[in-house]
Amino acid sequence: MTGTPVSGAVAAAEQPAVVSLRASTSADRDFLKTVFFSTRFDEFAASGLSVTEIDALLAQQFDMQESYYRRHYPAGRFDVVMSGDIPVGRLYHDWKRGRGLSVIDIALLPTFRGAGIGTRLMQALVERAAQAGLAVNLYVEVNNPVQSLYRRMDFVKCGENGIYESLRREAVPFGSIAEPLPGLQSSIAE
Repeated sequence: MTGTPVSGAVAAAEQPAVVSLRASTSADRDFLKTVFFSTRFDEFAASGLSVTEIDALLAQQFDMQESYYRRHYPAGRFDVVMSGDIPVGRLYHDWKRGRGLSVIDIALLPTFRGAGIGTRLMQALVERAAQAGLAVNLYVEVNNPVQSLYRRMDFVKCGENGIYESLRREAVPFGSIAEPLPGLQSSIAE
């Protein structure tokens, strides 16, 4: 299967001034939990649960998700997304020769969504993967608005389970060079 280079509109999207990655540490746990809560709180608030019940449920889900990701992606990169000196999100990714790049999770705090940071991260990941001859694979919720970005970046649907769609982008370079992303590590495991 072949794809086309990313359209100039996506490649020329407004770029945040200073976006970088750094490896997460145990000291980032509370921040990473805040990012996770920010992606799920509204969904649970509609359930009629109290804030205390939602917090307890989300804390439990966060712990289970972190444990699952680290157990199933032992060579994965678990990065904090930085805008200057400010942590603004998380990017979890795993590079495997023969299987491609798996974007495990990408999430930003609400005040940093829609500012081009996610686009910047995805452009850098896709370009680095294309340079290594790797396809990019990810899962995204069926109703997540970021779907339009992935479609513009030539991701195609490979499957669906009712909640998530499986998307893939073949190892095709961008039509223009994406700006390097400081801190992006892509050591490829066998």
